[in-house]
This record gives sequence, structure tokens and C-alpha cells, in this order.
Amino acid sequence: MLRTTSGTRVLDGRDLDEVMALLDRDPVADVFVAARIETAGLSPSRLGAEVWGYGDRGRLESLCYSGANLVPVQAGPEAVRGFADRARRQGRRCSSIVGAADTVLPLWRALEPSWGRAREVRAHQPLMALSGPPAVQADPGVRRVRPDELEILLPACVAMFTEEIGVSPAVGDGGALYRARVQELIAQGRAYARIERGRVQFKAEVGAATRAVCQVQGVWIAPEQRGRGLSVGGTAAVAELAQRDIAPVVCLYVNDYNEAARRAYLRVGFTEVGAFTSVLF
Repeated sequence: MLRTTSGTRVLDGRDLDEVMALLDRDPVADVFVAARIETAGLSPSRLGAEVWGYGDRGRLESLCYSGANLVPVQAGPEAVRGFADRARRQGRRCSSIVGAADTVLPLWRALEPSWGRAREVRAHQPLMALSGPPAVQADPGVRRVRPDELEILLPACVAMFTEEIGVSPAVGDGGALYRARVQELIAQGRAYARIERGRVQFKAEVGAATRAVCQVQGVWIAPEQRGRGLSVGGTAAVAELAQRDIAPVVCLYVNDYNEAARRAYLRVGFTEVGAFTSVLF
């Protein structure tokens, strides 16, 4: 087994059952990592990431997904120190650290002296979930986006990403990878929108999904439609469709300063089940 003196190791296929059992402990908080591993296994070439474990085989205590995002999972203080040690040795390769606040914040405190300042730290992002039907009527105009509507949806996705992250997804490769990702979500039936006269009024996607939980992302309303309550019925529609077609529990996380969005999700019936932190580079 590959190890560092801190007790971490790179996990492989022999660890898969134990990894999935660990992820099942908190299927809402850990849906991103679970979805990736459920689809691609633990092979770095297929997964596009390494998965580090803390604890010997048969006694796995926590893990950390290390790819475009660095995502610690159920990591206590000793595991955080181990993951920080491995991340320092490797050097920063991720564009963000994201996950449960009680693991991401101490991990970032350990990494900041060597990695340098982040572009932004969003320390408290409520994690919300809905396991029953929405509490409000769904907007009947929200539906799955068709493959031939990629060029209609893409500008709204770019606008959302730029507003939310602070940089354009076109930086670096002209937006090719981002376009491919949006196209993939449409093909999977996981992109939803209200489209009128060829323009997106509301849109959202389901990013990560397992058999038990799916995570809504990219909620966006056209600027001229904001303040009209479109997000409530739109989010209810996405939740209803996702529960029917993808997974029975729908979750999302939201910036704590976005009070309008938080109120909207509460009206839909989402409840707070935890808190995330995102460190953006």
C-alpha cells in the first residue's frame, strides 16, 4: 500500500466496498464523491482523481477525493493532518476545496501557509435537502432541456457560472470543456429550464447523483425575471422531476449571504441538514 508517514494511502479497487460503506454514512453530504466513485470506481485513470484513505484496509476511517476539487470526507483531526501532509507534498492541483465545513476549514488552515491565499473562502454554505414532495406548486413550464436546445441553454449556464464563481468558464480553453459538460447534462436528462421565445427564464441542473441522492446546482434566473418568485416554482419543478426520474432525495448547498435563495428553498420545503465550505483558487 502507498503510504506517507501520516498514515494516508492511495485507495484502489480492493477498497471499493469499504469506501462505499463509508460514503453511505452521510449520503447527502457525500453525494459528489459517491457519485463519481459509483460510476468510475477507484482507478485514477477512469476517475480522473486519486482517492486517499486514512486507516488500514478493513478499518477505513475517512477519505479525500483529490482531483479538480479537493474533497475531504468524514475526516477527523488526525485524518485532516494526514490529508494536508499529502496535499502539501503533491502541490496544489485543484481549483477548489469543498465539503463539510468542519473538515474543509481545518484542512484549509493547514494548507494555507504553503499554498498561499485563496481567491475566496465561503466559510458557511447551508446544505439543504428535500426528501418528500415540494411544499409549493411546481412551475409547469419547467421541463428537461432537449439536445437541440444546447445553444439556448449555454449562455445562461455561462452567465450563472461567471456570477457564482467570479470567473468565466471560457478561461483557458475557450469554454470547450464547460460546453461539453453542459451538453453531457442535457444528454443525461439532468438539465432543466423554463424557456420562452428562445430565451431561458429559469434553469438548473442535477450535477452529482447516486441511486439515493441527487444534488441540484446552477440555479439561475434571467436578470429581467428576478424578484418575481420564479425561483420557488422553478426549484419545486426541478425537485419534483429529479425525485421522479433520478433519486428520492434532492439536495443543494447555497451561499449564506444569498438570503433570497435560502428563503426560496425553505418555501419549497428544503431543510438545513449541514453546512459546507468552499475555498476557491
